[in-house]
Amino acid sequence: MKNIFDNVSLAGISMKNRLVRSATWENMATEDGHLTDRLLAVYEKLAQGGVGAIITGYAHILEEEQPAPRMLSVHDDRHIPGLKRLTDRMHELNTPIIMQACYGGSQTDYNVGERLIWGPSAVENPTFGVTPTPMTKADIETVVTAYAHAARRAKEAGFDGFQIHGAHGYLLSQFLTPYFNRRTDEYGGPIENRVRIIMETLKAIRTQVGDSYPVFIKMHCSDFMDEAGFTLEESIYVARELEKHGISGIELSGGHISSDWSTSPMRKGIIQEEHQSYFRNEAEEIAATVSVPVLMTGGNRSADLLTDILHITNLFGFGLARTLHSEPSLPSRWQSGDLSRPRCVSCNQCWHEDGNVCVLDRQEHA
Repeated sequence: MKNIFDNVSLAGISMKNRLVRSATWENMATEDGHLTDRLLAVYEKLAQGGVGAIITGYAHILEEEQPAPRMLSVHDDRHIPGLKRLTDRMHELNTPIIMQACYGGSQTDYNVGERLIWGPSAVENPTFGVTPTPMTKADIETVVTAYAHAARRAKEAGFDGFQIHGAHGYLLSQFLTPYFNRRTDEYGGPIENRVRIIMETLKAIRTQVGDSYPVFIKMHCSDFMDEAGFTLEESIYVARELEKHGISGIELSGGHISSDWSTSPMRKGIIQEEHQSYFRNEAEEIAATVSVPVLMTGGNRSADLLTDILHITNLFGFGLARTLHSEPSLPSRWQSGDLSRPRCVSCNQCWHEDGNVCVLDRQEHA
């Protein structure tokens, strides 16, 4: 019977358990995307805390396009030495690390008006109020190529794998969502067209890193935007197509960023187990249709509940973010037998202009 503390292999990556630190915004790199000692220390604490693998916060793939400030960059070869410093240290601590990379698009409030922001269509972002410039086919090729070279740099820097960010309202997930994608060419309309940019991205990445290097995607199980959204049935289709085209594994999240926390990827008020692991039903359906490893992220904060889910589904493992911000040693604590509640209460006050840090720690050091 599966256990969250099994020694497992994720697409050839050896992990000491089934818990993965899921990507999030740390806001601790330099303004131009280089590693800092402060950010390195965050990853060191995660590795020392016993997590099975780490996925970095999203790195930007084009110099002029940063969806949020002070994130790592992988847009140029000059970033490779600093990134290698990070991977070398993680490997010294016996923890695999996967790079996530992203083109943000209109879901941003960073330097708006000072830079070109692309999107599938000229549709105002309902949360951020940004209307992107519709992408030409040449623009799409630019992004696809940028992802491919980002993956090549990640491999050269020693990352154990590469993850495409195709969730949470950023550019690639906007192509999947009819609300944002109103194109009439081969990149719009039916799901077979809306997923085209992702399939082209995966193909281009494979030309740079080969067939055996682990390449993952973070994607929605659904964005819960009703008839204008990306549905569970379409997500199942995309997952199957990704598997056919060589994806190594899939991390499932969902929801969309808005003022309605009930449809958010980062829900509040989830202390009780019945409110936790809130994408489990959709993730279970998708995982049952593919043979590649499937991780589920979103409100995972109970070892007992995760064990129960693991036993009755085809899920491979689980992503955690906010809980590990507050308590990076949580995996080790759970494995020691202390299954009490995490220190994190999912208040969402960790995001801050001075860095993504648990509010309790900011208060302690105020």
